[in-house]
Amino acid sequence: MGKTTLDWGKLPLIVKSKMFIGEYIYSIDDKKRMAIPAKFRKDLGTGGVITKGIDECLVLYPTKEWGEIVEKLQNLPAAKGEARAFVRIMLSGAIDVKFDKLGRILLPDYLKKYAQLKKNVTVVGLGNRIELWDKKNWENYRTKTETQLGSMAEKLEELGI
Repeated sequence: MGKTTLDWGKLPLIVKSKMFIGEYIYSIDDKKRMAIPAKFRKDLGTGGVITKGIDECLVLYPTKEWGEIVEKLQNLPAAKGEARAFVRIMLSGAIDVKFDKLGRILLPDYLKKYAQLKKNVTVVGLGNRIELWDKKNWENYRTKTETQLGSMAEKLEELGI
């Protein structure tokens, strides 16, 4: 049998998508600024949109990703009370953030209060988004959740994951 060679010019082009992964600890300074990891800033460009997360954390989205989420939120049925409430909280809590020269963003008081952010913040990469957690709250959440990984895996397997 002959050797098979690949014609690289005929292979489909694979576009690298944003991939936020990992866990980092940063501090909020006295002027309410916090740095975002440099490896995340590459994919965020000049900034993004930050809003309230579901588990008392903040979520930082790339601007394009946020636009897709807003589109989905606006398509939720306005006649449903829970949908209206969810859209109100997500959109009213959102703010555009821009990086300064040192890669920091400004965290408004209302978002810091919602996520109970104090001095140390854990920055967590979650694929298409970034979460910001108070360091102690993240440690508690992670510890509790890690003890449930086995049962979670079984449930996810039922869903084909």
